This record gives sequence, C-alpha cells and structure tokens, in this order.
Amino acid sequence: MLAHGGGGELTGRLIAEHFLPRLRNQWLEPLGDSAVLPWTSSALAFTTDSHVVQPLEFPGGDIGRLAVCGTVNDLAVAGAVPLALSLAVIMEEGLPLKVLDRIIDSIAAAAAEANVSIATGDTKVVERGRGDGMIINTAGVGSLRESLSLDKRRIIPGDAMVLTGLIAEHGLAVMSAREGLAFQTALRSDVAPLNGLIEQMAASGADIRFMRDPTRGGLAGLLADLCVDIRLSIEIEETAIPISRTARHTAELLGLDPVTVANEGKCVAVVAAEDAGKLLEACRAHPLGRQAAIIGRITDAAPPIVEMITDAGGRRVVQRPYGEELPRIC
Repeated sequence: MLAHGGGGELTGRLIAEHFLPRLRNQWLEPLGDSAVLPWTSSALAFTTDSHVVQPLEFPGGDIGRLAVCGTVNDLAVAGAVPLALSLAVIMEEGLPLKVLDRIIDSIAAAAAEANVSIATGDTKVVERGRGDGMIINTAGVGSLRESLSLDKRRIIPGDAMVLTGLIAEHGLAVMSAREGLAFQTALRSDVAPLNGLIEQMAASGADIRFMRDPTRGGLAGLLADLCVDIRLSIEIEETAIPISRTARHTAELLGLDPVTVANEGKCVAVVAAEDAGKLLEACRAHPLGRQAAIIGRITDAAPPIVEMITDAGGRRVVQRPYGEELPRIC
C-alpha cells in the first residue's frame, strides 16, 4: 500500500518484517541515516546502478539478484574487492508481499555469494501504475587490488582478448519470459557475481591491462567503446566466441545479433599476449570461467575499427547497437 512508504508504522513494519530479517548484518542493524564502515585502503572504488528489468523474475534470476551482481561486477572489473552495497527499493502500490519477499531473499543470497554486506538502504512506495512493480538502485564501495594495474593506456597492438564464457544468455532469457513475447527456451540468465572469478584471474600473475563486463550493448558495444578510447583496432574471430546453440538459434528467431545482447555474468579482459594462456587457464579453473576463450587481439590497423573474421572467412565491421534492441533487461 502507499502507506508502506509513508515513514510511519507501516513503513517500520515493512522494514522490520520483510527487509531486516533477510538482510541483517552489523552495518545495517543500527538502521541509521548512514552506515559507518571500516576503511583502511588508500584507494576507494565507488559505483552506482539502477535496475528496471521486466519481468521482475525471469529464468535464472530476478531484479534483486541482478541489482547485487551488477554492482558487485562493476567494482570487480575495476580491479576492486567489493565490500558493501546500499539498497534503495522503489515499490509500486499493489506489489504482492510474497513477490517482495522472494526478491529480498534473492538479494540476501546473492550478497552472501559475493561476500558483500547490504550496509544501508531506503524504501519508497509509489502509486499503482507508476513504479513498474519495483525499481532498485544499488551503490557499492570496494578497495582496489594492488596486484592489478588496469589502465586502457597500457593496451598495445598484439595484446590478446579473453572472454570468460558464453554470451547473450541474460538478454535472451529475459525476453523468453516477457509478457507478449513469451516462447519456449531452455536459456537461463547468466547473472552472477564475478568477484571470485576475477580474484582468481588477478592471482594468475597475468598482466591484465583492462577488464569490463559486457552488459547493455553486449560484446559489440563494449568493443566499439574500447576501440574509440584506445584508438587501436580490434580483431575478433566469430568461431572463437563462446555461445550455446540454443542462444544462437534464439537470437536468430528474434532477428538479433548475439554480440549485441546483454550479459550479466561475463568479463572481457585485455591481457599481454605472452600471458593469454596463463589467464585462460586461471579462468577455466573457476566455475564461472570454464568456457572462457581467447576471442581476438588488438591491432594497429588504420583507421581504428572492430572487425570480426566470420565463420565463412570474410570480414565484417562490428558496431555498437544504435539504440536499445532489448528494452528493460537490466
């Protein structure tokens, strides 16, 4: 009800009966206006993200797991060890409490999986028809790993590009569950916290120069952005890109290019050529990286473009999507 967001008795009950029992920890317990966290690192990583996915629950995940993993992953690919998150939940009048409970349980499970705390938060309720069921904003802090030296300016021709697993599964799984576009598929979202995998990658000793997760815009958007930033060309091989047969066929059914579809549990890394095998071995030793592959390399071809060597042996330019081909998937 709208009264659950009014700051009175019902708000107190909502937090005490639904949020706190599932998310309780030493930072959140005081329920103050700010969480007070211990901090000894000289370098702080800080990120924020908002989540508006529809439907709220989809094969392999839900908006709560997506919110936690998305923020954890933004910290992890920046070279940080995630420590704590904030959680702001905007609920629409009429949202069933059993749905809310399932999503908070999912938030708690994802936070435990990523070994982070929900340290502070906020709740609001908006009128029916104005909140899309639920909207979540999360922010996160972490301490930078001294073992990593991530800097796009260190990327040079010859560097290898490693992708940690199968692409396109998140966006296609969300589409499979969407009202009005539902179809039968075995696809499940890949949404997962990457900090454990990235810890293993960092411990490999490989000279990793860059990391990012290919979310909105997919692999194509990430590579196009990187190409512009470093002013070097990128060459990838279509046959090297890990993708399941189901995802490929589903993308064809929807008329989508799999490299433009969002992912929520994958990382792209640029690594010194001589360390590519070492990094690949480290990825494949982790459950989230078992299907990792070297998909391409950096070149000095001019002008700077992203090119894909196709399965047929031809070449095509890879561009970022013009707009949002799959709306509300993260």
